Amino acid sequence: MKFYTRTLIFISFIFLFNSCFEPKIDKDKPNVILIMADDLGYEALGVNGADENKTPVLDSLALNGINFSNAYSQPLCTPSRVKIMTGKPNYLNYEYFTYLNPNQKTFGNLFQQNGYKTAVVGKWQLNGVQYDLDNNQDLNRPYKSGFDEYCLWWLTEQNERFANPTIYKNGIKINTSIDDYGPNIFTNYIIDFIDENKESPFFIYFPMALVHDPFRPTPDSEEWSNRKNRNKGNNEIYFSDMLTYMDKIVGRISNTLKKNKLDNTIIIFIGDNGTDTQVVTLNNGQAIRGAKGSTIKYASNVPMIVNWKSKIKNGFESDVLIDFTDFYATFEDILYSDNKESYGSSLLPLINNEQYNERAALVTYYNPMWGKNNPDIISGIYSQDKKYKLYKNGNFYNYSVDVYENHPLNIKTLSKTENKVYLLLKKSLDTIPDLPSFNHNNWVERGLKVRQSGKFSNTWKLNIK
Repeated sequence: MKFYTRTLIFISFIFLFNSCFEPKIDKDKPNVILIMADDLGYEALGVNGADENKTPVLDSLALNGINFSNAYSQPLCTPSRVKIMTGKPNYLNYEYFTYLNPNQKTFGNLFQQNGYKTAVVGKWQLNGVQYDLDNNQDLNRPYKSGFDEYCLWWLTEQNERFANPTIYKNGIKINTSIDDYGPNIFTNYIIDFIDENKESPFFIYFPMALVHDPFRPTPDSEEWSNRKNRNKGNNEIYFSDMLTYMDKIVGRISNTLKKNKLDNTIIIFIGDNGTDTQVVTLNNGQAIRGAKGSTIKYASNVPMIVNWKSKIKNGFESDVLIDFTDFYATFEDILYSDNKESYGSSLLPLINNEQYNERAALVTYYNPMWGKNNPDIISGIYSQDKKYKLYKNGNFYNYSVDVYENHPLNIKTLSKTENKVYLLLKKSLDTIPDLPSFNHNNWVERGLKVRQSGKFSNTWKLNIK
């Protein structure tokens, strides 16, 4: 009897001990799905004025949620991804293109530490393979970033992302053929993940492969029937097909939530940077060429939609300035985090229709470290409000009318209103470090050395002798 009593006490102690250290699971906490399209500017969605592109699912999510018109990414993919995943500006932790240092805490870690099931699905491109950085063949890197599961393209090798894609699922390279379409594999994985984890809160980060080039037929394109040409060419004529297929994918995910009655799910849709420069979009009759990589508005003004069926009953538009650090801050609020680490501003008060302190200025530190002597890639540090933009080099623009920034304003002849804005933007810029004078981290030389070494194939697969 004494042994039985002691055993019960011991078991109770172990249970109590474990319960103190296990993450708390609160079924009232919302699920979160963050979907990030690759190379998609604000102007490309139908709800935002695109005349020819068909995006009915996203249009509906926007009309029944919050559609943001002033969300700004970094102008290039990796800088945006590092920023959004960590909630920190680029001058703190962007080291190389295609790289996120595994010592950085991400929103995956944040959700995981708060009892969420987590998954990252889609495009990774963060192991640092192209610069042969430490442990770049590590198949566990997504786990270290806080994801319980993954299904990813460009983990340790690039190759194809659309027809016959190279994809790794939880450490294993899967077999694919020319009849397999990468975005479908990703979507099927997400749907299965939702079905399997519907009883507990989950976080899904879906950095899509679409709508990045190469621009090629989708399974819904007429040309898909020619199997031999599915992985050939790069023709922007297919951009619209790819965009509509992307919209269809979002619809499949949305329908899965509906099927499982998961109304307490926040769907966030954004682009990682502006549209590819090959693409011209007709928007309200105006031809807008994509400006990915540059520093004008079309390079970083991206679509952003927040849909939360159980919370947002009446959809509305918002023109508040959104920075990519704001997502981590919002997630901290959703999770009631005690120690706030993000540099952004939480959007939860805005979503909850409570008092929201809108930022007066948004600052971008952009050192792309991507292409040497590429005329489309221009570094810069700038601060902006909804009309004006000031660069740290002194150039001041009314970008609301001079969208291509061809006519800098004369500082000596500013109106009182313009001067007030100028001083506000300058004050915010003065807190930001300057760009390095040349070649931060010797990234050009290191990249050239890696390419010439013969260590990797032209698709960045490790050559094993």
